[in-house]
Amino acid sequence: MSSYPPSSPAQPTSLRQRLAGLRGPAVPPRPLDARALAALAANPGCGRRALLDGAGVDKTALATALGSPAAFGQSQFAIVRGNSFEAKVKGDGGAELLRLVHAHLAPAAEPPGAGARVPDLTAAGPEGRAARTALALREATSAKDWTLLDHPMLALEVAGSPAYLEPDAVVVHPDGRWTVVEIKSFPMIDGAADAAKVGAAARQAAVYVLALERTAGKLPGAEVGHTVLLVCPKDFSNLPTAAPVDIRRERSVTRRQLDRLTRVEELAAALPEGLSFDPATRTAEELVEAVSAVDAAYAPECLAACELAFHCRDRARSADQVTALGRSVRGELGALTTVEAALAAAAGTGCAEDPTAAALHRAARLRAEALEPAAFRPPHPSPETPACPC
Repeated sequence: MSSYPPSSPAQPTSLRQRLAGLRGPAVPPRPLDARALAALAANPGCGRRALLDGAGVDKTALATALGSPAAFGQSQFAIVRGNSFEAKVKGDGGAELLRLVHAHLAPAAEPPGAGARVPDLTAAGPEGRAARTALALREATSAKDWTLLDHPMLALEVAGSPAYLEPDAVVVHPDGRWTVVEIKSFPMIDGAADAAKVGAAARQAAVYVLALERTAGKLPGAEVGHTVLLVCPKDFSNLPTAAPVDIRRERSVTRRQLDRLTRVEELAAALPEGLSFDPATRTAEELVEAVSAVDAAYAPECLAACELAFHCRDRARSADQVTALGRSVRGELGALTTVEAALAAAAGTGCAEDPTAAALHRAARLRAEALEPAAFRPPHPSPETPACPC
């Protein structure tokens, strides 16, 4: 991984043409974001998602054309509410946001004053914005003053494909430390928020931290903090409150998983010529065949993170794969990759030399004995009833 993706000449033209052919020559590539990278890192064994994301395929349109549209996403009301809350937090030159960062992450430092810097990050295209952000980070670190970067653009290379990421904010401390700020619209009640939503925000922030670390490594005196600031509405109001979140574990896991991803060119080279995922030029049958040409690693957790999850679930069920039952079940069954093979092993007709099959058969016998009706069980001798003392 690298925070600076290769420039256009560094990526082979043939690969660019190949990826363009996969998504459709007239279809612009869909950019990768931190949420997609976090979901990709959570399931690094899925070559299907790695290829589609690397090629910039619109998976929402593809899932609709396959007849399994995605049924998740934010409502328009939630999006408007989130944008309104973010604007409130960043109002007045980011004074409230900087105050929260100072109070929760740097109480011993000099508090930010009215002269805190908010540089303009406007530039042409994502590459230009990423370069402008890197320059602003360099200038802020040298200035040794509080600086707020509103929606900076970060660059990260993943599996040979560049990704441009846009965190809500990055704050540069006077000591040169960089802090990622995640602004969410879900409430923080009595100082605590929903654990699942906080975990998702932490995984998303870990991607931003990885991108920032590569840039910080080239600047003397710069350091990326592994504690991000989560800003949410307080209780049931629209007033902002914050809590620090340690993302060292999420960062390590995400980094390891992203490093394991197969490079896009390797996945594309294994596909037959002429294959395309363009719903505008391919029939549903052709799209099903194209998607099936790339191996997937379905798990029930994909339903909350991938647009193609419902299609992959249907295919896993039709193929009788145990992956449809969850990763834990798949791990326990070992070489038994289908439900039919697992049921056969439980019935005692599987491979007797397979320890997993033997253990499954024993477990099935113990379950049958436990569920055996009491009428068919041998009577247990009961102790003699003592004589009545009266």
